[in-house]
Amino acid sequence: MRAVIVANGTLCDPEEVRDMLRSDDLVIAVDGGTRHLWDAGADPHLVVGDLDSLTAHEQERVTSPGVEISSFPARKDATDLELALGRAASEGADSIVILAALGGRIDQTLANLLLLTLPELRDIDVRVVQGNQEAFLVRDEGFIEGRPGDTVSLIPLQGDAAGVTSEGLEWPLREGTLRFGATRGVSNVLTQERASVGVGRGLLLCVVTHAS
Repeated sequence: MRAVIVANGTLCDPEEVRDMLRSDDLVIAVDGGTRHLWDAGADPHLVVGDLDSLTAHEQERVTSPGVEISSFPARKDATDLELALGRAASEGADSIVILAALGGRIDQTLANLLLLTLPELRDIDVRVVQGNQEAFLVRDEGFIEGRPGDTVSLIPLQGDAAGVTSEGLEWPLREGTLRFGATRGVSNVLTQERASVGVGRGLLLCVVTHAS
């Protein structure tokens, strides 16, 4: 089962949501992300958060039949997006797409990307999608799909990534090391429609910018 989580970050075009949704998705709105869904002509199955980003009128609208509300206090130890990811995992999602998670505050954007490292998401394909960009984690081995010319960046998290081997990129690696905080893995290029990346030790954040 796939879950689509719509956060409360920047969304330039409601079509991005409309084009992503499938009839069998579990659709989760993160607080004010509910408005992004409404703008796209869709309703959530579940709204997660403290609802502080919705007006009183919008809160009334969100209580319509068929919509579950998972409400939390404003003072808590996790962001609404983290809570939504936990709920998607507990519902049995094997794939999660996160929309509108970037833009605005730097701290929120960085924290949202780092949520991909949560242990409970280890066996779930989780991708942050924003326009023509997508980000996901590579643990052990991952595959990158796109078109030749797409930009691919491999950014180590939680320390150095060692034993990195890649195929299908303009600058391949053979048991290489990408140092945490350095930029060696930024702005590589796909040379075929499917590339592979293996990691002997560590985690890689893979960011793909698809050519328009």
